[in-house]
Amino acid sequence: MSQPLSILGGLTAEQFLAEYWQKKPLLVRNALPEIVNILEPNDVKELALEENVSARLIKQKDKDPNQWSVKSSPLIKGDFQKLPKLWTLLVQAVDHYSLDLSELWKKFSFIPQWRRDDIMVSYAPKGGSVGQHFDFYDVFLVQGYGHRRWQLGQMCDENTEFMPNQPLKLLPEMDVNFDEVLAPGDLLYVPPGLSHYGVAEDDCLTFSFGFRMPNIANMMDRVSDRFADNSILKNPLVDVSRQQPTAVGEITTQEIEYLKAKLLERLQNSNDFDDAIMTLMSEPKYPDDIPEPDEIEVADLEEVLDQGYFLQIEPASRLLYRMQENQYSFWGNGEALCISPEWAEQLKTIADGESLAFDAAFNQEETLQDIAQLLNDSILMLLPPEEESDF
Repeated sequence: MSQPLSILGGLTAEQFLAEYWQKKPLLVRNALPEIVNILEPNDVKELALEENVSARLIKQKDKDPNQWSVKSSPLIKGDFQKLPKLWTLLVQAVDHYSLDLSELWKKFSFIPQWRRDDIMVSYAPKGGSVGQHFDFYDVFLVQGYGHRRWQLGQMCDENTEFMPNQPLKLLPEMDVNFDEVLAPGDLLYVPPGLSHYGVAEDDCLTFSFGFRMPNIANMMDRVSDRFADNSILKNPLVDVSRQQPTAVGEITTQEIEYLKAKLLERLQNSNDFDDAIMTLMSEPKYPDDIPEPDEIEVADLEEVLDQGYFLQIEPASRLLYRMQENQYSFWGNGEALCISPEWAEQLKTIADGESLAFDAAFNQEETLQDIAQLLNDSILMLLPPEEESDF
């Protein structure tokens, strides 16, 4: 069994996953003190005004707080003038813009990287909220600045009814059975479907570490696209054992079952299927956040070997791998990668969230070519020693 984790209040990863994950909430006081004051309210407001940032400004009317409005990015300075008393600013993927914040994903290494969504930050003055609601994904709510009161209620699902004529999916009521105020560093895990309601006690920032599963529709779309590009699969199937039909307009159960079996057989035993899923799961959620790097050559890399630089994943990018027949296969930002096997073990370590010293261990021509390509594709980034951080 693994060691107790402070972020889980002394639970081991096995205990948390068996008893809490997707089942019930968990409150841990001072679980993540490293997050305190990483960002302040003005930082979040300035970030929300950036061109590529995804943000929403949610307001409640002064005369009728039950009437809500939502303004989505791009936001401008004028949006923050003459605000009502109750409002909230939500900014997505803040981890793409803060290396200190993106480092905190390491605290959640008991959940695989491919499940990560992003880290959203919610800023609100006293009384601000986004209403009573629920989500279809797992979220760790971590208080980074100020205080927020959280209430938890009943479990909900796709049949749950929402308040009519509102721009948000708000619940008309909650059966409150949890009522606590979170201070900076405190963590609250909320499983999918559990209704929750957070209200700012003062100027506060709450960071939402979201984890999401793919849905069947998206996976089927991606697999269908991949199969459609396979010329072999466009050939007609061999016909089922043919007998004279009892009725010329009928397709029999045997024929339907045959067609279904051939389709499922292809899905079950297809590299196209595996690659389609890996491509989907390695796609960045916010591709506009990926920076345009300065073009780098192998010679440039040779000049900085053993100078204290570090290699790590670009925070806005995704890098995943599979072990197949004792070899690693890699996917980055929605594409299969051709990687020299000589440094596959090192790239696996980077994909697992670690930073590696860029030293003589990488001094091979093919390896440096691969690294240059990954840097130019913004899948990896090269950090000078003063910027490499590790909690």
